[in-house]
Amino acid sequence: MKQVEILVIGGGPAGLCAAINAAKSGAKVLVLERNEKLGGQLIKQTHMFFGSEKQHASVRGVDIATILFDSIEELKNIDIVTKSTVLSIYDDGVVTAEIDGKYTKIKAERLIVSTGASEKSLVFPNNDLPGIYGAGAVQTLMNVYGVKPGNNVLMVGAGNIGLIVSYQLMQAGVNVKAILDAAPNIGGYLVHASKVRRMGVPIYTGYTVKEAHGSDYLEGATIVKLDERWQPIGGTEIDFDVDVVCISVGLSPLGELLWQAGCEMKYVGELGGFVPVRTEMLETTVEGIYVAGDVCGVEEATSAMVEGYLAGLTAAQSLDHEIESFEEKVEDYLRQLESLRSGHVGDKIRGGLDKVTIKNKAAFA
Repeated sequence: MKQVEILVIGGGPAGLCAAINAAKSGAKVLVLERNEKLGGQLIKQTHMFFGSEKQHASVRGVDIATILFDSIEELKNIDIVTKSTVLSIYDDGVVTAEIDGKYTKIKAERLIVSTGASEKSLVFPNNDLPGIYGAGAVQTLMNVYGVKPGNNVLMVGAGNIGLIVSYQLMQAGVNVKAILDAAPNIGGYLVHASKVRRMGVPIYTGYTVKEAHGSDYLEGATIVKLDERWQPIGGTEIDFDVDVVCISVGLSPLGELLWQAGCEMKYVGELGGFVPVRTEMLETTVEGIYVAGDVCGVEEATSAMVEGYLAGLTAAQSLDHEIESFEEKVEDYLRQLESLRSGHVGDKIRGGLDKVTIKNKAAFA
């Protein structure tokens, strides 16, 4: 059985930042990542980030990933294992994983779960035709492998992901016929919406996909307007000649391991689904298990990175590693998160967090 001080499950932005801070604090860290490459969503993101200088504002996601990779290479107390799938977390704290085709047991003194989120789908006739993708799959094809997913795209979802991926599709020479969203208003930042509108792409709010057309592959799609009860209005159909429908209708936190470990979970719609109850220091109701990133609630990658830094720092401190200016660092991370969640845009996130964040660990008892 492999022994380690801190095991980080997931090598995306939150997991990498958690590993970096835990290792800088003196802990021996192991990171398990199921994909071949580290970085999670960062390696797909060619747009520049918002936030402050501390969150790499005006730096592209792919470049932020490189910055994090370089930081990890400088640290000798981080082990990285890719193409590894964590299978379970048992009551005694033993974690099992499939690594190189072998069943492996790991005993960690602290766990940081940063498994991210999965894409939600949308139900409509023929939604399983080849040519219907999630937005993450489209980003992977384009920005990781350099493959155009198709020539004419209908984007479903006008949140930040839908708007950003639409712009990236156009940068790759793909024709985005239209963007639609069932909500009455655009959900993403207007700065992203303005960029695609200036390039002539119409945005239909209050619309959904009625059906997709084709036999062996996607050949077209029909959208329809919704009334105030979210029911289709007959006679409002619009047909599109497309070979790709890109679905960007939100993400669901991947909390299966937390359920298995016995962490208290609550359904919070504002955060994307079931998320763990935790302290401000990101420790769950199971002692020694910390969380960071979209598994806590779906937000921007900037928030995921700050949560990762906070979880790595506090997990290492709980193992009695001496950390210089620990309280000041914690306060700084909390202030950064507060700033990222400020204003009208953060109303939903703040409301969701209020339902699952416990100020004092003693409240778990």
